[in-house]
Amino acid sequence: MRQYDTYIFDLDGTLLYTLDDLTASVNHAMRTEGMKEHTVEEVRMMVGNGVRKLIERAVPCGKENPRYEEAYEAFISHYLEHSTDTTRPYPGIMEMLAELKRRGKRMAVVSNKYYKATEALCRTFFKDYISVAIGESEQVRKKPAPDTVLEALRRLGADKEGAVYVGDSEVDIATARNSGLPCISVLWGFRDREFLTGNGAETFAERPEEII
Repeated sequence: MRQYDTYIFDLDGTLLYTLDDLTASVNHAMRTEGMKEHTVEEVRMMVGNGVRKLIERAVPCGKENPRYEEAYEAFISHYLEHSTDTTRPYPGIMEMLAELKRRGKRMAVVSNKYYKATEALCRTFFKDYISVAIGESEQVRKKPAPDTVLEALRRLGADKEGAVYVGDSEVDIATARNSGLPCISVLWGFRDREFLTGNGAETFAERPEEII
């Protein structure tokens, strides 16, 4: 695996294990609105395309459900209060980030997670390493559009040459492709190797130290 100067990371499933807290907030929203709750494995396959898509997938009949907006608001309010209850960096992540920083690499997070939650989680866990964190907002198109990645590069003062995108999902593969960046697909996240390969993944990391 080649060396890079700039690393753009996905957040959920790549740097942080967030699935239990996401599931808890989804099910809080479902209970609040009298809807069917979901298992962790069901939520695993719902995440990756932003909060609105997550709730659309969780709610019966999606956006056509008259209680969709209420479920969305219930999720947001609960998750902002409970996003760190069980969320934690994957084993080896902190050591990887520390080594990349020691080597003078530039690093950013680009996520489809709600922007307030993205910023809060990066402050909580990665304030010593991640200088740019961009989440989902109304001002910029979310992944797999390249906009958030290009904005991260701009804020870092970096260009595409020497940059790589690191993620765990099919959305990340498409994001890297649309941004003109190579992609490292991690195998400890929310999708397995077979699924990622079927979605075009070519370069894999089984452990964080391999990214170094």
